[in-house]
Amino acid sequence: MAAESPARLLLIVTGSTLRAEDVDRPLAYYLKQQIEQTFNEGGDASISEPFQIHVVADFRWIHDEPLQTLPTISIGGPGVNALAHRWLEDIPVSLAVDGRYYIQMDPDFDEPRVSIWGMDNATTQIAISVFIERFLPRFLEHCPTGASNASDLDLDDTD
Repeated sequence: MAAESPARLLLIVTGSTLRAEDVDRPLAYYLKQQIEQTFNEGGDASISEPFQIHVVADFRWIHDEPLQTLPTISIGGPGVNALAHRWLEDIPVSLAVDGRYYIQMDPDFDEPRVSIWGMDNATTQIAISVFIERFLPRFLEHCPTGASNASDLDLDDTD
C-alpha cells in the first residue's frame, strides 16, 4: 500500500498583543475552519490535497525561519500584528476599500503570502469575508505541494 502524501502546510498568523489575541485570533480560527470546510466539502475541484493549517503568533513566525518558507496568511493590522507591519511595504495592495480595509497579496501568487486587515475588528471581519469569497480558492491553488511535515517544524503546540 502506498504511503499517504503529507498535507500541505498553511499558516495563519495573528498578532501577539492582547487586543490581537482577543479579536484577531478568533478570526484566524474562523478562516481556518472555512479553509477546512472548503476542502472537506470538495468545494473546489482544483484543491486536491488537504491542508494542515496552524494558527501562530507573529513573533513565532518572525523568529522561526523555517516557518517563513510556508504559505502564510496574516490577520490584523500593522498596529497589532508585527508580520503585517513587516509586510506593509513589501506586499502589494490588491484590494483597498475606502481606506477601511485592505487585502495585500501578489496578484499572481508567486509568493503565497497574504495580509488581511481593517481599521477595526468589524472591517477586518469584512476583509476576511471578501478574501474568502474572491481570493481564497486561487490562493490555495497556488500553495506549494510537498511542503515540510509539521513535525519537522515543531508546530504541534500552536493550535
